[in-house]
Amino acid sequence: MNSRPRSWKRSENKVTMRRIFFACFCILLFALSGCTGSSDEKVSDVTRDTTSRAIETLSKQIQDDGSNPELFNKRAKLYLFDQQFDKALKDINSAIALKPNSAASYIILSDIYLLMGQSQNCNDALIRAMSLEPENTDALLKMAKLYLILKNYPKTYEYIRQILLLDKIAPTAHYLRAIALLEQGDTIRAVADLMQAVDQNQEYFEAYVLLGDLYSLRKDPMTESYLKNALNIRPQSKEAMYMLGMFYQETGKYEKAIETYQNLSKIDTSFKEPVYNIGYIYLVYLSNYKQAIAFFTLALKRDPGYKEAYFNRGYAYELSGDYARAEEDYHRALKVEVNYNKAVEGMNRLDKLKPKK
Repeated sequence: MNSRPRSWKRSENKVTMRRIFFACFCILLFALSGCTGSSDEKVSDVTRDTTSRAIETLSKQIQDDGSNPELFNKRAKLYLFDQQFDKALKDINSAIALKPNSAASYIILSDIYLLMGQSQNCNDALIRAMSLEPENTDALLKMAKLYLILKNYPKTYEYIRQILLLDKIAPTAHYLRAIALLEQGDTIRAVADLMQAVDQNQEYFEAYVLLGDLYSLRKDPMTESYLKNALNIRPQSKEAMYMLGMFYQETGKYEKAIETYQNLSKIDTSFKEPVYNIGYIYLVYLSNYKQAIAFFTLALKRDPGYKEAYFNRGYAYELSGDYARAEEDYHRALKVEVNYNKAVEGMNRLDKLKPKK
């Protein structure tokens, strides 16, 4: 694994809230996976299309064997995945009633409370799980996640420390610590933890994306490698593909940027930003106004209220000498946002170009 760039600073102020939001969003999604470490059936492997059928199958099994707590555990995870929190809570309480000393059931209960926004109940469930199994790394990991969400960094680091004492191969623990470090402005150590995460789990999509995003701050060539690794894991990922396109665009690799955005546009035909960015490349960097107009028009088909696309299409018309259409687009932009500064400036330029009577 390549080392981090020498130019990393202890605090990297350019780390945007989008990066932190993406990472924390992944933490919350993890709870939906229902991965308790005690079942060979992961809810993350069940798509929403098949969840209802899986619930129906388990319901029939529970009718035949209502004394089996594992069946209630599995159905609770499915209900949680489907965001049917009341039913999930009812099932997990049934599982606990049947087997009160099951740490796995209390961990699922903590997931339910976390997704319901009940942090204290989530904490209590995890404490109960750890009292039953003090070295249960899954319970420790979920406690670290909870305190990270609550922004209690000392407790986050303490639970991660305990995990790493019990298991040196713990990629999620490194990932969580990286997020905590990023939130506190310590990019150097965050990058080191993310590298540990992908070293230990070469399928760690979220860690690759975050590494790619951080390296893109420096326009480092390793950005491409990390984001391509992410796309090898999830080829349809709009997040990773868009980041890769932006990296190519920001580093002057315009053909690659256009190709990446076009691929992304095919994956999601409602996604306006990729075609807008292609138009921007043609307008600003390649001075191909005809192509710029075509792609801004496509962006406007996807979002008729896209004021930036109206402005830039107008600007492309202006640069190509079609002042009438430029004026029309500036007017359209101003209808979307009154006093939109760029459109006002465009109108002022056109007024100066008009022949004086």
